[in-house]
Amino acid sequence: MFSFLARRLAAILPVLLIVSLLVFLMLRLTPGDPAAVLAGDAASTEQIAQIRSGLGLDRSIPEQYFIWFGRLVQGDLGQSYYYKTPVTTLIGQRIEPTLSLAALTMLIAVAVAVPLGVLAAWRFGSLLDRALMGFSVLGFSVPIFVLAYCLIWLVSLRLGWLPVQGYQRLANGVGPWLYHLCLPALTLSVIYIALIARTTRAAVLETLGEDYIRTARAKGLPESAVLLRHALANAAVPIITVIGIGIALLIGGVVVTESVYAIPGLGRLTVDAVLARDFPTIQGVILLFSAVYVLVNLLVDLSYVVFDPRIRY
Repeated sequence: MFSFLARRLAAILPVLLIVSLLVFLMLRLTPGDPAAVLAGDAASTEQIAQIRSGLGLDRSIPEQYFIWFGRLVQGDLGQSYYYKTPVTTLIGQRIEPTLSLAALTMLIAVAVAVPLGVLAAWRFGSLLDRALMGFSVLGFSVPIFVLAYCLIWLVSLRLGWLPVQGYQRLANGVGPWLYHLCLPALTLSVIYIALIARTTRAAVLETLGEDYIRTARAKGLPESAVLLRHALANAAVPIITVIGIGIALLIGGVVVTESVYAIPGLGRLTVDAVLARDFPTIQGVILLFSAVYVLVNLLVDLSYVVFDPRIRY
């Protein structure tokens, strides 16, 4: 176990290095000039050239990369071109809304999807099972931004239950924080409820046909114990895997959701940075997302041992 953990942790650094190099090259080779964006439409060629020199963009691409990477090794992600603020400070200011949205989304998705999947497998072929399959198809088919605008129209504008946009920090109280975050989390959780519920249904349905399930029922165990202690417990590995994949996929969903609901998180920061050609900010956020992705995969791999002791690394 410890050797596996050491190997995976050691592999994180080369992965992040490759990601940083690819992101750096893609940003530098795509059309657009940050100096021109910062200077404005009325700026002269000399003013743009002066800004480029101040930002270090007049140097060669390899030289720019090694300067940026040298700062990165020291924990310095650089300074934002657009906000004139260190990227680490920007990320620190924006990370709470994103973490809050992601955590509440996955909490809702897991709390709803796992019981639904178990019940659908238990009542295979019933109305509940068919309804869940229909919901899964719908959840995968409807884009997040379409669902967001539909929920805004119904829940916020027609019923007036929840605010349309905005975010309240957790320091201002759990009530205001949850009140503003509930609708975005519900919007984002729909696709993950569909994904996790469908996977749970398939995994539990497979285990319900095993011999140990028939043995447990023959012993007279309650059906709830059969479903939870035997069927769900032995189907946990694929469910945990798809939950980990869902957490990784949250990166794209958070960007869209934060833009629609005007949540000042990392997703909104990424969109603004792309529009402003803010290279340091884009690179810093993508590196953070990549590190989270690798860490989540590591935790998922380690959790296999907990849910299935037969797995050894």
